[in-house]
Amino acid sequence: MNLFIYESNEQLNAAAANLMAAELQRNPKAVLGLATGSTPIGMYEKLVEMHRAGLVSFREATTYNLDEYVGLPRDHEESYYTFMNRHLFRHVDLPEGSTHLPLGNAENPADECLRYDASIEQANGIDLQILGIGHNGHVGFNEPGDELHSGTHIVQLAEETRKANARFFASLDEVPSEAITVGMGVILKARTILLLARGADKAEILKRALRGPITTQVPASLLQLHPNLIVMADSEAGRLLQA
Repeated sequence: MNLFIYESNEQLNAAAANLMAAELQRNPKAVLGLATGSTPIGMYEKLVEMHRAGLVSFREATTYNLDEYVGLPRDHEESYYTFMNRHLFRHVDLPEGSTHLPLGNAENPADECLRYDASIEQANGIDLQILGIGHNGHVGFNEPGDELHSGTHIVQLAEETRKANARFFASLDEVPSEAITVGMGVILKARTILLLARGADKAEILKRALRGPITTQVPASLLQLHPNLIVMADSEAGRLLQA
């Protein structure tokens, strides 16, 4: 594991964006695993700046997002498809057919999970996977439990997760109760994983994930098993890891 702690969000955003840009410069046809939520927004903004300055191109890349809410059509204001278009896709040169997210309102969500895994496998897996970490240690929407799924699957969202995401909806009642998420097995097959963390409220769970026992009750702790894990945190999220 390579751990980097930054004094400012600006430094963290730049470092994360530079890592992705370096991947694309090394391998223009890279398959990128992307995340949503507030944590990667600064990285996406920096990548858009770099693209506009001619420093990075996505035109040969392929992207796969981690998850999508079950039941939300792609044009819903809070779908992750809309999120990615708002923060990255429409601002860079990614061809429309090269971006992939699970179809949240698929007629048969179980078939959609199988289709999504097959598509990732056909693309030869993920070269660089971006992750955030939830307050309960979830990555993607892989919630704590007695067991974790390897492949893409439908998950019942924990109440803590729904409450954390309620700020994006008019009320908690509007937050979907289920999501389609890429499984831990698919995530751990990525050739490089970049875990991002921000804020004092992530310090305790980040320490448990990276320094505590490996357990399905903290899904992010399984990242300790990965041979090429890079962790980037701001000083608040990383404060318990500096000793």
